[in-house]
Amino acid sequence: MTTATFSQHRDIPLTSGRAKTMEANILEIDRLTVAFDGFKALNDLSLSIAQNELRVIIGPNGAGKTTFLDVLCGKTRPSSGQVIFKGQELTRLAEHQIVHAGVARKFQTPSTYEDLTVLENFEISLPQGRGVFGSLLFRRNKEVMDRVMVIATQVFLQDALHTKAGVLSHGQKQWLEIGMLLIQDPELLLLDEPVAGMSPREREQTAELLMAIAPGKSIVVIEHDMEFVKRIARTVTVMHQGTVLCSGSLAEVQNNTRVIEVYLGA
Repeated sequence: MTTATFSQHRDIPLTSGRAKTMEANILEIDRLTVAFDGFKALNDLSLSIAQNELRVIIGPNGAGKTTFLDVLCGKTRPSSGQVIFKGQELTRLAEHQIVHAGVARKFQTPSTYEDLTVLENFEISLPQGRGVFGSLLFRRNKEVMDRVMVIATQVFLQDALHTKAGVLSHGQKQWLEIGMLLIQDPELLLLDEPVAGMSPREREQTAELLMAIAPGKSIVVIEHDMEFVKRIARTVTVMHQGTVLCSGSLAEVQNNTRVIEVYLGA
């Protein structure tokens, strides 16, 4: 077996066009460290995400993947390092400011308003529908309905608009939450195990969904389901012990001896 040779730790392609590549990056992570009582959940982590890139992050439990997303969305503050999104340092911003900057994050467990219909969940997620004053001034006009229908169709819920979220299947709730993020039109979408608990057919449809929206957004997906990863992966980053073990194509990652040793198994 040969070991693939590709960029490690810094996660920046080693080419003569490096400067141009960095200019095209929407997200730059530089030496990010998060320590909890001496334990480093993230340890000098550096990587970059290009404009309109779909990046998959894998790694064993405890590798720091969810902590990484927590830092990106402002839930966790790093001990050191930088998170630069479109030239703006995110670690100084509150969670709502990061959302307004164009970053949206889906957690592992679906978070929807179960007593509201699918339509109402979408409406409350629209920027003009948020907050006390937003909800008072909000009107369900043609523009709103057109936007809702586009997103509902993307996430396979166009026939469930008047169904309460609480009675949706687990997979449909996952789609609803993804739709609630998409309707905000973020530039960077963070998805933490989006197909967890889904049926095989729902996983296939979710792969189709992500491939359909990927050309217009930067997407970071954390996932354990390797069959799903195979369907969507262009570049895969493997995390281990809070840092980047390696990055490359799925084939490169699968043939990397260190990855086999710490994660994929024999």
